[in-house]
Amino acid sequence: MNATIICIGDELLIGQTINTNAAVIGEALSANQVKVHKSVVVGDEEAPILEEFASAWNSSNIVFVTGGLGPTHDDITRTVITKFFNTELIENEIVLQDIKDRFQSLNRVMVKINEEQALVPAVAEAIRNSRGTAPGFWIEKDGKIFIATPGVPFEMRTMLESFIIPRIQKLTEFNDSYTSQKTLLTTGIPESTLFFKLGNLDALLEGAKLAFLPSPMGVKMRVTVTEANRNDAESKLTGIEQKIRAIAGKYIYGTGTDDLAQVVGKLLAERNLTIAIAESCTGGHISDRITDFGGSSNYFERGVISYSNAAKVEILKVDEDALAEHGAVSYEVARQMAAGIKSISGTDIGLSITGILGPGGGSEAKPVGTVFIGFCDSSVCSSIKLQFGNDRIINKERAAQAALNYLRKSILGISPDE
Repeated sequence: MNATIICIGDELLIGQTINTNAAVIGEALSANQVKVHKSVVVGDEEAPILEEFASAWNSSNIVFVTGGLGPTHDDITRTVITKFFNTELIENEIVLQDIKDRFQSLNRVMVKINEEQALVPAVAEAIRNSRGTAPGFWIEKDGKIFIATPGVPFEMRTMLESFIIPRIQKLTEFNDSYTSQKTLLTTGIPESTLFFKLGNLDALLEGAKLAFLPSPMGVKMRVTVTEANRNDAESKLTGIEQKIRAIAGKYIYGTGTDDLAQVVGKLLAERNLTIAIAESCTGGHISDRITDFGGSSNYFERGVISYSNAAKVEILKVDEDALAEHGAVSYEVARQMAAGIKSISGTDIGLSITGILGPGGGSEAKPVGTVFIGFCDSSVCSSIKLQFGNDRIINKERAAQAALNYLRKSILGISPDE
């Protein structure tokens, strides 16, 4: 079974809005045995939308459309769907009540334009919208499926998870083959080095596929296995994963959509450890990532942004002589920052970071992108040096990721140099 994804909206074409919907839909369909063979973006004009509908309907088992279902004049997708299927709009009482209930819960007055959102193509089954006012549509005709959802990402995602994917799973459970995928997440190792370490890929994969997906945060490895049935596919995938982990396991911090900060948080919680973080160059970004996840108060005690030298001395008790001799961006100061934050917070671990993220401030001895990370627990107090590039924002992201990875390795007893 294959699919075409059509994302509608002028804002997508001109780059005003990033098209995250295509990525979310593509990943969800692929994970549920539907091959996405085409993804397109089209503006808010009837003729090109109709053209894409016709092309997708002729070539695909599933057409997934998102965007253009709102209440304003430029939201024309519903009208074009009605024309494409040569049908009419009829009022859906359940959808109308959903809209009324939503406005009442928000203590807002509903206007006629919102009532009109309860009009649904006669050939469609309405997909109820628990997070907005525009319903989605599910249309089955000639053995094919046409799906339309609003373009608001959280509304689309809710419909995808609660209604669309469960329906698709029922349709694909009797496929004559099964594809299983897993994405292994690595950080702290370049793509080329990782590729070299894995060696003979033909022998490793035995006919499976492996894609390397690099980013400033690390390299994702997506393994895809297709076999006659689910058991065979998942068994083979597990075997390949085990072989990859045996070679590169110390660089792998998670799978799928895992976040390194969440992974580190689980390690801290499992070991009943507490941490405090002193940040200079990252400006609180590491602490922000750590606290993105529920339960972080069980292990995260505090974060201090000691941006200036004065703050390092006054708050963290960094030695002024060390600052004068080595500079704020140095092994010694990073180490003292980690020791200082651990001492004043009374936590099991102190983590620190200091660096030159750019675009200015670098020197021949310490060019832009120079970062030092400090770590201190009951048995060791040390620091490491890393060198990044010239882009300030990317450096900030990479530095935070590197600090979290240093923390992960330290908790697991992996050398920071590995």
